[in-house]
Amino acid sequence: MKTDYRTLKVELNHEVALFKLNNPPVNQLSKPFVDEMREAFTEAFQENEIKAIILTGTDKNFIAGADITEIQQFKDRNTILPFVMENNRFLNSIELGPKPVIAAINGNCLGGGLEIAMACHYRIAAQGIQIGQPEVQIGLIPGAGGTQRLPRLVGLPDALQMIATGQPISAEEGLKKGVVDEVVPLESLTDKAFETAQRFLSGLLNQKDRITRWRKDKLPNFVSKKMIISFARSEAEKKGKGYIAPFKAIEAMEWGLSDDFEADLKVEAELFSDCAVSDIAKNLIGIFLNTRAAGKLPKIKGIEPQKIKTVAMLGGGTMGSGICNLLLTSGFHTLLWDINDEAIQKGLTAIQKTFDYPIKKGKMSQEELDRMIKERLITTTSLEELGRSDLIIEAVLEDMKIKQDIWKQLEGICRSEVVFGTNTSALPITEMASVLKDPSRMIGLHFFNPAERMQLLEIICGKKTSDQTLATSVAFARAIRKVPIVVNDGPGFYVSRQLGALLGESTFMVGEGVEPAQIEEAVLDFGLPMGPATLGDLTGLDINYHVIKNFERNLGERWGVSPIYELIYQTGCYGRKTGAGWYDYSGEKPIPNPKVQEVIKNYLKENRIQPKKLSNKEIVDRMLARAINEAAYMIQEGICDRPQDMDLAMVYGTGFPPYRGGILRYADTWGIRNIYEYLLKLEKEHGVRFKPAPLLKEMAESGRTFYENH
Repeated sequence: MKTDYRTLKVELNHEVALFKLNNPPVNQLSKPFVDEMREAFTEAFQENEIKAIILTGTDKNFIAGADITEIQQFKDRNTILPFVMENNRFLNSIELGPKPVIAAINGNCLGGGLEIAMACHYRIAAQGIQIGQPEVQIGLIPGAGGTQRLPRLVGLPDALQMIATGQPISAEEGLKKGVVDEVVPLESLTDKAFETAQRFLSGLLNQKDRITRWRKDKLPNFVSKKMIISFARSEAEKKGKGYIAPFKAIEAMEWGLSDDFEADLKVEAELFSDCAVSDIAKNLIGIFLNTRAAGKLPKIKGIEPQKIKTVAMLGGGTMGSGICNLLLTSGFHTLLWDINDEAIQKGLTAIQKTFDYPIKKGKMSQEELDRMIKERLITTTSLEELGRSDLIIEAVLEDMKIKQDIWKQLEGICRSEVVFGTNTSALPITEMASVLKDPSRMIGLHFFNPAERMQLLEIICGKKTSDQTLATSVAFARAIRKVPIVVNDGPGFYVSRQLGALLGESTFMVGEGVEPAQIEEAVLDFGLPMGPATLGDLTGLDINYHVIKNFERNLGERWGVSPIYELIYQTGCYGRKTGAGWYDYSGEKPIPNPKVQEVIKNYLKENRIQPKKLSNKEIVDRMLARAINEAAYMIQEGICDRPQDMDLAMVYGTGFPPYRGGILRYADTWGIRNIYEYLLKLEKEHGVRFKPAPLLKEMAESGRTFYENH
């Protein structure tokens, strides 16, 4: 048979054909790849000298799932359904083929990769690899038999857990559950697969007994199935608001798992097709692909990032300790600097605390943490010791003079190629860098709290930041598993200004007589993780007040503070840190703060303002219109010109619902002309803060969209 294909190589060895899959970068199941696999299997099945087949991958992947860019192209359910059924026929040909097929799972085995493995007759996995059906995370369900084969191997409860959440499991856990048959060291994998092939050839293993579709021993009876499905649906309803895929996956298992496997596959294929053409899947796939492309800017293409081995962290407070967590877990040698031994000790305690969650979950032991800190972390109160660093990140007080003084000292200590990164959330990068002889080495690295868990890293270029500094910073972001979003210097950078526009409008509505509780409800109903009052109390009403005042000074009258917020600020109730803000936190549960309620009541009475009832949609539309408009202002000001990055920033930095695709994707769906006309109406009713950006006006008139070139 043919042994050399573009995406796989066939090695023949004593009646056994070894298929080595190699479709870089991750062995995605693109159509050309699947076509070549199908051709190779067909030939091997017809070749008399070949008695068994071993299927394995290359590098870190067995098969990492389908090529979702192909799925993204389908617009019509009736077009994608035949495509899905054709793919099922290929897997059926493996499962019901004339020769045993052994999956030697060398690396991550996800989505369609696991579906192919389950169609094989024996599965051997390398230690430590990941196995799973993550499709729901991009708005899909397994579409090649995953909802039907997995329950037959692991039982319905475990299959529901894996498929409806999309969370992968380790090979070792897969062995316990039954989705793999053996787990061996990677170096033994191929030898073990050949041994297994010989067991089939000698009759020790019977191919027919190993066909997954015929397994029924782990399937529940009718009554148990009904109870298990009901529980899974109630769990999905708690977490899956706005999504459809978890419910479609549950439905596939509810209506499938019958004695007619082909009918079960048809049920799954139809439900998969429903998901694939939905706006939710398109949005989630867009987020996934844009995340993969984040930081890949034309201006730094081809620039080799500097090697970062040692990173210094200035300040061990809330942000500094979280960043140290990232540095340590990502394998960097870390220097923690602070002003004195007491501050260092507090920083060490804070760093330890950031690991409480993984230790509690059993992902790390206290002994492992102690060893990691001992081997990788050095503390110092001397700036001189930071000279050996490759990157320095500063998270000291938000005071321009203090920061500039430190950076000026460090410039005299560090090598010229050392990157200076400031974690400021508001201070101008260009101004901060102005005290340096070489301002090109400074960049903003804006982490989000808690730094060890939030996925976004907002990278801010000052006017003189070099492309080399940027390339190194983007590579560093990837090394600590962050999504790098690059923006230019400006008041609030991108996220703070966008979030200020989105949620800041709420206080104006309160001043018009809208109940704060209804605004919270509307925002939560839209899909954001918390309402403006809850978030304000968390971040601090005083901090938000000063941020808006800063915007007012720099951006003009569009950014005036609402009268009601001015009065609430004067109460001294700044949120959780003072025990009360919009809510009072002195009891077991937060309740509306009586002092703030009194302020609102008096304001409305003095200004003869009657209670105002708006629908949830009206509340959210008004907030979104202002946010979309602000994004347009930022594009025309040159803060950021990549809509996909701006949307990622809001998804990963603020919890904007991913299934809605992001603020600008949502804007395109809403219609730019509709938004522009709505803003004109709001400007007439409420004033200059709704004045449409010239860019938005031009887009409305020309019919352009934010994503037209993406």
